[in-house]
Amino acid sequence: MLIKEYRIPMPMSVEEYRIAQLYMIQKKSREESCGEGSGVEILENKPYTDGPGGTGQYTHKVYHIGMHIPSWFRSILPKAALRVEEESWNAYPYTRTRYTCPFVEKFSIDIETYYKPDTGNQADVFNMSATEKRQRSIDPIDIVTDPIAAHEYKVEEDPRLYKSTKTQRGPLRDDWIEEYNNNPGKTPIMCAYKLCKVEFRYWGMQSKIERFIHDVGLRKVMVRAHRQAWCWQDEWYGLTMEDIRQLELETQLALARKMAQFCQAEEAIEANGGATSPDKEQEAKEAISSIEAEEVVVGSGDTLQPRGVLTKQWSTSSRSSRSSKRGVSPSRHSLSEWRMQSIARDSDDSSDEEFFDAHGKQQLLVLFSHLSAPVRTCHPSLTLHAL
Repeated sequence: MLIKEYRIPMPMSVEEYRIAQLYMIQKKSREESCGEGSGVEILENKPYTDGPGGTGQYTHKVYHIGMHIPSWFRSILPKAALRVEEESWNAYPYTRTRYTCPFVEKFSIDIETYYKPDTGNQADVFNMSATEKRQRSIDPIDIVTDPIAAHEYKVEEDPRLYKSTKTQRGPLRDDWIEEYNNNPGKTPIMCAYKLCKVEFRYWGMQSKIERFIHDVGLRKVMVRAHRQAWCWQDEWYGLTMEDIRQLELETQLALARKMAQFCQAEEAIEANGGATSPDKEQEAKEAISSIEAEEVVVGSGDTLQPRGVLTKQWSTSSRSSRSSKRGVSPSRHSLSEWRMQSIARDSDDSSDEEFFDAHGKQQLLVLFSHLSAPVRTCHPSLTLHAL
């Protein structure tokens, strides 16, 4: 398990941040949903009285990621492999969020957050044990100076340039935190303390994938999301919690309609015989042929070069090669095992720079779906919104 504590100061009050966060979540859910293969499904959104943090609001969501992976690969995976589930307990100013993929039982992301009226200088807001403190590393985030990918940059979301019409706050200077410390109380301030625990318990891949999830799936997403929370303040400033709950309800209904429309389209296709276009069929054939060819190369001579315990555990390429030579298409089981071998091999051979060469949340979701098929054969669970 890799544990990091992110500290994200924001130039607003704790209560303002609560509105900003909830507004941002419902807005991004609407913008990023377009049907079952790509979007957010809200299963539950209700108050609770006895849970993490005491009394708060519980939400259960499903992120559908099928449209973010190739159609040929999607066709050989069960639906359970194409969804990531989120459970969230919001007892503001404390929240907890947990992510799982039903098809990857040894994977989880657990995020605890405290929101405090300071610049991130408290030593231990989570009251961690001595063991957890030794495992934890602290990673401060600055929404002004932290870099953002060029393809994600938007002028209207740059804190160095943005000035609010409603509050007259901004633009922010690079030394805005130091400026506040020199003039405490002049402007509102708060910090999101986020204790993020990432666990991916599979031999040969654990450390790299846990680092990948932290660097790409969490840190990069949090930098961009908090820049948006600041630069969207003219949209959320002045809203009440009643306004937010109404927006959440409208969002939940809108997402449900999108999902229903998608399901109706799927049923119509099935009613017409489920015919696929020649282009799609050709795409699938070429993809399978490519996999067969690569399996033959990997298992040339019906043997696999030894790579330790992992290679021994997943040594099935020779069988796949013989099937390919006989003209038999590989089964889902052999494809899955081939994929696990490839991931383990890449994990050994590639550098960290190559491994981390990805962009944002969609790449993280794609990673989940690519891992889910081989993981099931081993041992049979953004957008991230824990912001």
